[in-house]
Amino acid sequence: MKILLLGSGELGKEFAIAAQRIGQTVIAVDSYENAPAMQVAHGFEVINMLDGEALDRIVAKHKPDFIVPEIEAIRTERFYDYEKQGITVVPSAKAANFTMNRKAIRDLAAKELGLKTANYRYATTAEELSKAVEEIGIPCVIKPLMSSSGKGQSTIKTEADIEKAWNYAVEGSRGDVVEVIVEAFVKFNSEITLLTVTQNNNPTLFCAPIGHRQERGDYQESWQPAKISDSGLYEAQDMAEKVTEALGGAGLFGVEFFLTDDGVYFSELSPRPHDTGMVTLAGTQNFNEFELHLRAILSLPIFEITLEKSGASAVISASENSNNPTYSGLEKIAALPKTDFRIFGKPSSRPYRRMGVSLVSESLETPMEEVVEKAKNAAALVQVNY
Repeated sequence: MKILLLGSGELGKEFAIAAQRIGQTVIAVDSYENAPAMQVAHGFEVINMLDGEALDRIVAKHKPDFIVPEIEAIRTERFYDYEKQGITVVPSAKAANFTMNRKAIRDLAAKELGLKTANYRYATTAEELSKAVEEIGIPCVIKPLMSSSGKGQSTIKTEADIEKAWNYAVEGSRGDVVEVIVEAFVKFNSEITLLTVTQNNNPTLFCAPIGHRQERGDYQESWQPAKISDSGLYEAQDMAEKVTEALGGAGLFGVEFFLTDDGVYFSELSPRPHDTGMVTLAGTQNFNEFELHLRAILSLPIFEITLEKSGASAVISASENSNNPTYSGLEKIAALPKTDFRIFGKPSSRPYRRMGVSLVSESLETPMEEVVEKAKNAAALVQVNY
């Protein structure tokens, strides 16, 4: 099968490797040359994926069996036409179109499906933002409708933060939609990602929940399994199944939840492998999230997902701009027991850009705090040089 991969970052790279291992052809697409997935794909294209005509051109050129989105900034309304042409959009044109925009997925979850979410409003101007903040209350969280890895996300703690938050959200927005979502601050005890696998001819499956810690809206460490009560897990699985069923199609979804004293709140959803799910590269499961995504896409039956170990990942970040980043300390992290790492091969760096991850696995009996600390210490051994 031929797969057109739209977005070629580190998640796309691992997906492309998984696809190549079982004989699939991957064409990697991104807005810049030498993106991570391009380095391992059969071919590549460099286009602005918000340019609908450019997108149409490469679809016509490559005639893929599958279109697999990996990022948000894509002219996703074109996907409906591609489906009519007989191309499988992953997980579906509806799923990709809805989840690339926080407005569509939040309204589906809260208004149509009745899932428990934070109180929210939308704003298209700084003045509308001020009114929304007044209605929601302070503190509250501001996010662009289209963004990823925490870009443009901030917390308003005082009225003086409103203008700055608006400017930051517009600056961090992907695509051509200038609109933000304003969310009431949820007093949560922890956050989890529930990797949810929908299949064409088999039941929906769930991975063990993944915990994570964020800074600036971007994850810094993730761990599996995360602590959650049996009732909380059932509640999260029920919500995840409802929203993924409403979106349709087959593939892996990263469904995010807040765990609070009064239950589980739906937060966000990605119709693809999730950055926090890179912890599965530590061998925590019988299949990592990229293998699960691929098998579901190809309608290869997944009998079960089993938790084999506990694990943690920690981000290796850049702190400066460079067009030729190099790395030191690899021999130090390589010498650690039960530890692995990934360097993504990004051709440039900027402050806070994710350049790699450490991966630590331990027995399920090992306290998770120890596993996470090992991952953080391992990541600190790798230095990005500029």
